[in-house]
Amino acid sequence: MSYYGSSSSGGRGGRRVEYGRSYVVRPKGRHLATIVWLHGLGDNGASWSQLLDALPLPNIKWICPTAATRPVAAFGGFPCTAWFDVDDTSVDGRDDIEGLDASAAHIANLLSSEPSDVKLGIGGFSMGAAAALHSAACYAHGKFSSGTPYPITLSAVVSLSGWLPCSRTLRGKMEGSHMAARRAASLPILLSHGRADEVVPYRNGERSTEFLRSSGFSYLTFKSYNGYTSHTTPDKALPLLGHYTIPEEMDDVCRWLSSRLSVDRSR
Repeated sequence: MSYYGSSSSGGRGGRRVEYGRSYVVRPKGRHLATIVWLHGLGDNGASWSQLLDALPLPNIKWICPTAATRPVAAFGGFPCTAWFDVDDTSVDGRDDIEGLDASAAHIANLLSSEPSDVKLGIGGFSMGAAAALHSAACYAHGKFSSGTPYPITLSAVVSLSGWLPCSRTLRGKMEGSHMAARRAASLPILLSHGRADEVVPYRNGERSTEFLRSSGFSYLTFKSYNGYTSHTTPDKALPLLGHYTIPEEMDDVCRWLSSRLSVDRSR
């Protein structure tokens, strides 16, 4: 079933976008959950599929789509793979609502054909994390920003080094709906951020968590990573965790997903 299709009119100006190839990592054990994982700006699904394939989560199927190639304001209009247009990677940036909705619908399409007894989740890094959090907001609200009903049920959302789009309007959308409040309160969300992030500053991770919590998303976990080695003294410590992931962070993601989705961990 398709809600927007593989091509859709998204982004500022209603420009049609064509999404790239999706890479699938099959579960090595019994299939209990499927997670769509979204790459960052200028990346593709292949790079993350390799990392996810190595995680000790045998019951999870991973779908790693590639974003459409589109002009990006942050790069002066230079085209690259992006889930939506962006000129500022922060909660204060201008929101490309059409692009966000189109990508959220594309993600929902990828999950809509999964077996009914399989739990569904969305995760991502950087811009992919922002798109994942927008999907979380659409799920809780029960519809996309356009008013089209949101078609799937989410069981977990992961945001690594990301930010919350449409943060200024989220609380208003959630108020006045008992169903939205119930979905928001019961959706597990993990946000992780490096304190030395030079692309999406750490404060944006903190503020995203604050916006979500004040809007009724109470099932939140926020983890920060300073990235300092245990072999350096405090006065000589080097900030190592910038805008990327480290094994410690991915280990925490595995533990969190295993607990929230009730799936096994191997090794």
